[in-house]
Amino acid sequence: MSTDGRSWYHSDLSSFLTERVDTVIGALTRNSPLTVTPAQASAWQDEVVLLQSALAGLSGHLFLEFVIPRMGRRIDAVVISGPVIFIIEFKVGGKTFDRSAINQAWDYALDLKNFHAPSHDLKLVPILVATEAKDAAPYRLEFAADDVATPIEARTDEIRSVIDKVLSAVTGAPVDAPRWYLGNYLPTPTIIEAARALYARHSVDDIHKKMADRHNLRVTSARVEELIDEARANNRKIICFVTGVPGAGKTLVGLNVATRREEASPTHAVFLSGNGPLVAVLRAALIRDDKERRKLAGEKRQKGRDANPVKSFIQNVHHFRDAGLVDETAPPADHVAIFDEAQRAWNHAKTADFMKRRKGRPDFQFSEPAFLISYMDRHPDWAVIVCLVGGGQEIHTGEGGIGEWLDAVSSTYPHWQMYISSELNDSEYAAGNAIEKARRHAQSHFDAGLHLSVSMRSFRAENLSRFVKALLDREEAEARANLEVLKGRYPIYVTRDLAAAKSWVKSQARGSERYGMLASSKAMRLKPYAIDVRTETNPVHWFLGESTDVRSSQYLEDVATEFQVQGLELDWTIVNWDGDLRLTKTDWTYHDFLGKKWQNVNKPERQVYLKNAYRVLLTRARQGMVIFVPPGDPSDHTRPPGYYCPVYQYLREIGLATL
Repeated sequence: MSTDGRSWYHSDLSSFLTERVDTVIGALTRNSPLTVTPAQASAWQDEVVLLQSALAGLSGHLFLEFVIPRMGRRIDAVVISGPVIFIIEFKVGGKTFDRSAINQAWDYALDLKNFHAPSHDLKLVPILVATEAKDAAPYRLEFAADDVATPIEARTDEIRSVIDKVLSAVTGAPVDAPRWYLGNYLPTPTIIEAARALYARHSVDDIHKKMADRHNLRVTSARVEELIDEARANNRKIICFVTGVPGAGKTLVGLNVATRREEASPTHAVFLSGNGPLVAVLRAALIRDDKERRKLAGEKRQKGRDANPVKSFIQNVHHFRDAGLVDETAPPADHVAIFDEAQRAWNHAKTADFMKRRKGRPDFQFSEPAFLISYMDRHPDWAVIVCLVGGGQEIHTGEGGIGEWLDAVSSTYPHWQMYISSELNDSEYAAGNAIEKARRHAQSHFDAGLHLSVSMRSFRAENLSRFVKALLDREEAEARANLEVLKGRYPIYVTRDLAAAKSWVKSQARGSERYGMLASSKAMRLKPYAIDVRTETNPVHWFLGESTDVRSSQYLEDVATEFQVQGLELDWTIVNWDGDLRLTKTDWTYHDFLGKKWQNVNKPERQVYLKNAYRVLLTRARQGMVIFVPPGDPSDHTRPPGYYCPVYQYLREIGLATL
């Protein structure tokens, strides 16, 4: 019987078949970290009785409540027999085989295939059992190229026959079940999955269970926790700067700290982001999960209560800032404030302009970082600010960069201690002269533990960010080299046929994997393809909506721009390339469509924003993408082929295959 947290019960089948049902239920109950409800215990009893009947005479191993940390969920049963891993999902009382349940079983199989090392080369067969169903789809065994089968529906009286049919069709060496069970699990969750798991009180270690590189993430999280405890114990004010390579988990560190310090705790932390779509999507996802958990626990829904805990945990940084204007002496409720993408905070010019136009304050003297520090400084005892610092994806005007934070502390708040990532002086973070000024600050400390050096963004695309950087920097040899590494693991195609692109992403997605269309906010001449970036896309519906929701990314009608997707991801994307970013023999040219024609973008700052928009779009897919470059139209002066053909040819020359 398992007590190691990977599953709540495991046994060889011969022992399980002779085990008393209540003994198995007792083991599941003891090993559950959650309160076991009568409904859950009843469902387990039904499942155990069914499995003991269905598996009689079969050799192999059984694992019940097998934990999938990345998703914050558990597989009802994993049966290993011969060369096959069977993933069995029960819907006790279910009368139909719902699409959501089919996708759930599929997702579990895909999770094992992609993240559980011993499963990479094995056959995985998901089976969905609806215990009250009278009809199931005819048996069909269909394996994809990665050896994950399409889920098979089974009535309770069909479980064994399905297993026998699969075993008769699959050849190979028997799976070493104990070795399989102890194998490394290396998950890379999306930010939505990570937030859901952390909010459900899983830890960073849970999410990255057995991950070889989790040490880096754990060290940085622990270092931030230590600084918070030190500040409280010694009545100090500390600001720390956490850096990391793209996709290393900076936001995950912030969410981990925020969820571990609950609202009732004296060290309660708030997670703040200026990324409105990210805040909206995370909040909506957490509220939905919270409702579902309370429903399963039998709690009565209280109107108006649903969003409150989530709203206190994750907030829009601008709303937090504005609360400090209401009473200019009162400190915030939170002693710990975590600022995601802190380099995107506004400079003084943008802040002053906003305060004059929107708040009626014509002589506002602070940049956004300076005001936020002053707000936290109102605490008479202690306070901590955690700045999560990214680089290379600035897409908004008026973003001050991390130098604004460093300058504010160095110039105005000498009593604040600065703990600075030892990598913040890298040019990627554009700290400029402010970093040298910070070195002279009496209480500054450079700390290697505050840097995340290992990317976890995509299990297939460790080289993707390097490939995209080389592509945009016109470093063709470097782009080709990185693309070669991606081949076979992360498909990237280029096409001039949008219908073919849509067909491809649909064919790639399995289970609940998401796909969608992306375009630059300046891509104004994609309208002939029914792509209008001026139509407002609601990121909550786009990222979380079901495939049947016309507002969902899955419907391939609404397109999201860099502003809606920065910080978020899909599994498969179509990146639509317009005439705003064009190619000459030596460099890119930058354009904005105003009125009835394209105009050149000459300001270097705006050119950087436009190139970074494509950098964001080209790094949103976890599993693969297709780039659609229109053929242009000789009869349309706004879309001549010359705007598009050089880009298409360039992408072909660096090695992208056509679709």
